[in-house]
Amino acid sequence: MNCTVQTPRRGCGDFNSLSRRSALQAGGLFGLSLPTLLQQQALGASDSLIGNAKSCIILYCWGGQSHIDTWDLKPKAPSSIRGPFNPIATNISGIQVGEHIPKLATMADKLAIVRSMFHTDSAHGRGMYWNMTGHKPPQNRPGNIAPKRSDWPGLPAMISHFRESQAGVPRSIRLPYPMVDNGTLQAGEYGGFMGGAYDPIVVKTPKGKAYGGRSRDLGSPVLDLAAGIDRDRFRRRRSLLGQLEPTTADTGGSASRSYGHFHDLALNMLVSDRVQKAFDLDNETAELKALYGDHLGGQSCLLARRLIDAGVPVVQVLMSASDLNGGAGDHWDTHGNNFNRLKDRLLPVFDRSASALITDLDQRGQLDETLVLMIGDFGRTPKINGNSGRDHYPYSYTVVLAGGGIRGGQVYGSSDAHAAHPRTLAAGPQDLHATVFTAMGIQPDAQILDNLNRPHMLTAGGQALPLF
Repeated sequence: MNCTVQTPRRGCGDFNSLSRRSALQAGGLFGLSLPTLLQQQALGASDSLIGNAKSCIILYCWGGQSHIDTWDLKPKAPSSIRGPFNPIATNISGIQVGEHIPKLATMADKLAIVRSMFHTDSAHGRGMYWNMTGHKPPQNRPGNIAPKRSDWPGLPAMISHFRESQAGVPRSIRLPYPMVDNGTLQAGEYGGFMGGAYDPIVVKTPKGKAYGGRSRDLGSPVLDLAAGIDRDRFRRRRSLLGQLEPTTADTGGSASRSYGHFHDLALNMLVSDRVQKAFDLDNETAELKALYGDHLGGQSCLLARRLIDAGVPVVQVLMSASDLNGGAGDHWDTHGNNFNRLKDRLLPVFDRSASALITDLDQRGQLDETLVLMIGDFGRTPKINGNSGRDHYPYSYTVVLAGGGIRGGQVYGSSDAHAAHPRTLAAGPQDLHATVFTAMGIQPDAQILDNLNRPHMLTAGGQALPLF
């Protein structure tokens, strides 16, 4: 069923007509500073703002979640395509999802399910690049792409460019591990041509606490001062040092500025009670931690919510049952044993973690100002392979959004009878990015500057989906 969608509502009108007082009020409303609003105008932004989301949490399913087994089941397709899973009703009449995401099914009224997404690259790294940057991956670098400073910045970097964080609060954080856990860096997940200052802080799991042979507990930056050093005294010394030394932004080239940014950030994090407290999950009740689940996925989502409370504009959570890549093999690249892996390990963790995050944000009154995006590299092949698995498939997949002014209880677009191609309202990564930027109160046609001060439009031909 395709649910009716509304056209986007208009926002602030012509920015040129705003007084300085009105612009300051708009900045407070949308989480944008007055300089950022002025920058958007100066760099060619259009004349309206829609969204009022202040922060964004990205739940990323590395490997590509099987859309046909979760959000877009085809019960009338042949058994070689539909698989053994059954659709179940949600709390919205006419919308069904897979039987192994029952908790998310009960909150379809808060979800916008986009079933008509597609791109055309079936390599993990390239698919991730397309979805995380909104731009086609470079053609002269096949396979998984090692990052370069000439790359497009990832979505967290672009969002954080328009969101000012307080001293000691990172622009963006990725947890609980890098995008690929074997140490391989991927283009599209860092600051790209915006520079190293926009790279995310990666919070890794510590070693030594076993869970399925690997680590289960979240790590955190080493924020403790040396023994015998008083925190208030350190703050005073840090303040005096700042008065005596030039800022790192005033000296050196881009590499020096990047190093200086992280040097200053690390020092500021040492004296930030807000950041220190955010990483301490023991400050939450046992009941709330149980809601998220006693596993890496759930505790990562809980930490993500605490980090946005602390003022981090964007947090990206790599969603899997225990490990991303290796170990128990609990990632979404299900070439073999697809259905057992989904049913027994991946979907129970995903369902509980994502539903708990949305419930928690909603109960705290934060859902409308926090955009939650569920996405991966691509979908999986409609046809089941000889290993009871599904292979890479970018030609049809589903993304799900919640909060951030997105109107829940709707399905946007549809795929064909085998979930192989969009049937109606086809949408690409550039359209998804335009939608995210719009929800965040950022103009999709605003521009960012590369390391040579050349302007680039955020989205290339993308149109925000009418999900508001």
